[in-house]
Amino acid sequence: MTDRYESPLASRYASDYMLKLFSADTRYQTWRKLWVSLAKAQMNCGLPITTSQIEELEKHIEDIDYSCVKDREKQVRHDVMAHIYAYGQAAPSAAGIIHLGATSCYVTDNADLIIYRDALKYIRGQLLQLVVNLADFADRYKSMPTLGYTHYQPAQLVTVGKRATLWIQDCISDIEEIDYVLENIKFLGCRGTTGTEASFAELFGGDTEKTDRMNRMIASDFGFEKMFDVCGQTYPRKTDSRILNALSAIAQSCYRMANDIRLLQHDRQLEEPFEDNQVGSSAMAYKRNPMRCERICSLSRYMMADAANGAMTASAQWLERTLDDSANRRISLPEGFLCADAILRLAQNVTSGLRVNRKIIQKTVEEYLPFIATENLMMEAVKQGKDRQQIHEIIRRCSMDATEKMKNGEKWDLLSALAAEKNFGLTKEQMKDILRPELYIGRCTQQVEEYLIKLKPLLDGITAASVEINL
Repeated sequence: MTDRYESPLASRYASDYMLKLFSADTRYQTWRKLWVSLAKAQMNCGLPITTSQIEELEKHIEDIDYSCVKDREKQVRHDVMAHIYAYGQAAPSAAGIIHLGATSCYVTDNADLIIYRDALKYIRGQLLQLVVNLADFADRYKSMPTLGYTHYQPAQLVTVGKRATLWIQDCISDIEEIDYVLENIKFLGCRGTTGTEASFAELFGGDTEKTDRMNRMIASDFGFEKMFDVCGQTYPRKTDSRILNALSAIAQSCYRMANDIRLLQHDRQLEEPFEDNQVGSSAMAYKRNPMRCERICSLSRYMMADAANGAMTASAQWLERTLDDSANRRISLPEGFLCADAILRLAQNVTSGLRVNRKIIQKTVEEYLPFIATENLMMEAVKQGKDRQQIHEIIRRCSMDATEKMKNGEKWDLLSALAAEKNFGLTKEQMKDILRPELYIGRCTQQVEEYLIKLKPLLDGITAASVEINL
């Protein structure tokens, strides 16, 4: 414990990978890599920069003197200039060519784009792992009948595995959205104070091809194939909005899944993992609360709300740029990624050990199946020569009586009540043969099998989670 506030996303929920990716070291080392790349490209385009200067810059990418940066920033009140100064102190022979022709957004914006791209790739992998877990679950329980619900009221039967495919399909939609963002993420490059590249027109004596070549070289160094065609001083903040929307979509899917599990755990049909020594409540020792699913829902609400920052910031940009985006972006983007990471790690943990209480599910099915099967019972009675309208009335009257007894906590037996009706024409044993649950799940098994076959190319090469996550 410390005497300083820490973000719970960092101290409790996010992965080591994501914490490292959004660390000061990664951010500022990326700035230095961008300065090296700029100097190399400018040297290759004919500016008087030497190989020895490049080599000295490369030697000092990682050894950042944060004390020097802090002291300098107190003096100049500018973080980028403070880092340029500290880098120059470490590489004195190259101090004069660092940041040549660039504006602060060259390092701040391009570094953000690099980090966000890498974070999206990691999130995509985490999302795929969740799909692997759910696909395994769906396959195992593809034929297990369970009561379906509409409006959270008993409805026709589905299967436990078919329900899981609904969660999978949401996640696949999220993967497609991330893929779209990754395929269309663009590099800013070094475009000058208002995006006109005027400083490079001066440096390269009006040779615009050299400016384009310099930017293509820098983009290539960091694995970007596309660049923004036009820009102001910054890259368009709609990119941030698009990223946060993709992360919000993940939260929406995971919230839906976790909420479904919470509802089913209340009915004792499904349960999230619960360790041998886990405590459910400090007061009620018998409790087995769905705390991980509750945490998923809690974090997901934050993530969905956080996405609004991207839209508000993108809409509020003035002309070539304004600085009121900076403080918001420093919080909303990193925290959004850490939050999405935490949600997915929790979701993986839950789905890797999701417990199915077969007997409770079977009991619930048996309780409601007589009502669900009444149309089939009516058809069978008609086959035996009975009047359809008369049979309908018998079923209606007996069903209403059974429902009333159920609501009052009394014993009820719809099949016995129907069998006792002399005009119904079916025995209880005959009705039980019609009430086999597998007759009422439609094409659930086939739907699951066909859907998982369709997903196979996406999931090939990914194995189910084998690492225990301490949550």
